[in-house]
Amino acid sequence: MHELEPYYDWRHLYIASEDERSPLFGREYSEFEFTHSVYNYYIHPQWDEIGSSTLYLKILYANYDKDFCIIEFMGEWNDMLHNDIMYLKRNVVEVMIENGIRKFILVGENILNAHVDENDYYQEWFDEIEDGWIVALNFRNHVIREFESANIDYYIAFGGKFDEFNWRGINPIHLYNRIDDLITKRLNA
Repeated sequence: MHELEPYYDWRHLYIASEDERSPLFGREYSEFEFTHSVYNYYIHPQWDEIGSSTLYLKILYANYDKDFCIIEFMGEWNDMLHNDIMYLKRNVVEVMIENGIRKFILVGENILNAHVDENDYYQEWFDEIEDGWIVALNFRNHVIREFESANIDYYIAFGGKFDEFNWRGINPIHLYNRIDDLITKRLNA
């Protein structure tokens, strides 16, 4: 797991630790010290800690003019034992919303497992973004089923074309436009 790095091809466009509006502003990283782990497996030091012992992330891109961000995740999404959604909501999402972000693209191909409990934080997040949306890209099928079992799919768009979305190599603005078109078509269907 220590070799799984966050996607880095957009670093010339955006770096969260250099963005004054980012909840990760000012973070410093080591290329050589592995300090974080998920269940005794060290993870790459470029992943950002948000307060959870199992869920890490990287804000890959934020665009305040178009009010969206792209966040990649790593680890286990465990609301039952570690209340990961609370950490995500309070330490990341709320700061992004305060700075005008209303559309969230969540990349979940490195989420290995999920244990979801209540949907309160998800509902709160959904309610706070008003005309925005939350889309989950490339989450594993068993992870999606876990979210669906707690009715989280009411707040986050999973499945269909979002299951195997080839997002790498696409400019983040083009990715946003494609996702926005898909969401609009879903809502109008």
